[in-house]
Amino acid sequence: MADDLNDDDFDSNSPSPTNSSTASEMAALEHPPFRKLVPPLNFCPVEEDLYRSGQPTPINFPFTAGLGLKSIIWLEIEDPPEAFVNFARNYKIHVFHLGLENGVDVENDEPFLDNATSSDKVPKPTTNPWDQLPENAIIEALQIIADKNNYPLLVCGGMGRHRTGTVIGCLRRVQNWNLASVSEEYRRFAGSRKRVLIELHIEAFDTSSVQIDSRLAPAFLT
Repeated sequence: MADDLNDDDFDSNSPSPTNSSTASEMAALEHPPFRKLVPPLNFCPVEEDLYRSGQPTPINFPFTAGLGLKSIIWLEIEDPPEAFVNFARNYKIHVFHLGLENGVDVENDEPFLDNATSSDKVPKPTTNPWDQLPENAIIEALQIIADKNNYPLLVCGGMGRHRTGTVIGCLRRVQNWNLASVSEEYRRFAGSRKRVLIELHIEAFDTSSVQIDSRLAPAFLT
């Protein structure tokens, strides 16, 4: 019977089911769905559902949206860009603007003052963007971080180096990290632009000024 078979029975151009499946998979790999996910500058997880970064720009919005954020702490003196505010509003993300001498709730345009009244005016910001983050802004940021109801949470601003590094450095102090580890983490993001005054500020931060409620605090602060 073998002699009855001819070359036509073995057409090399006829794909086997296996070859056809492989070809389909290769075609799918050659044309993947296009979705650009670009994290913000200096983006990095800090703890579970807590992140740090520089200012997210429109190219970073798809990536940032994927984090499922509930809150953002904005640490710059300047107001957040309109595109950033619209992005946060579209995804129902609450933005805390703490780069001012007294922080401002961007959504409600109200100052973060324990004794604030309806007659209080929004405080004027520090005029020099090179100034260090005010002490009360650091404490307010840490109080927001200490409340798990604000999570997932992003701490951001500018290049994500100095002001962001100050808040995260003071958080590490609250977590009882040793100073060498705190400084190493700050320098990793600041690079050659590290500032000794910021490291001294972090070292001198009074951790007792942050009130931790164990019922509200995330696991890494309990």
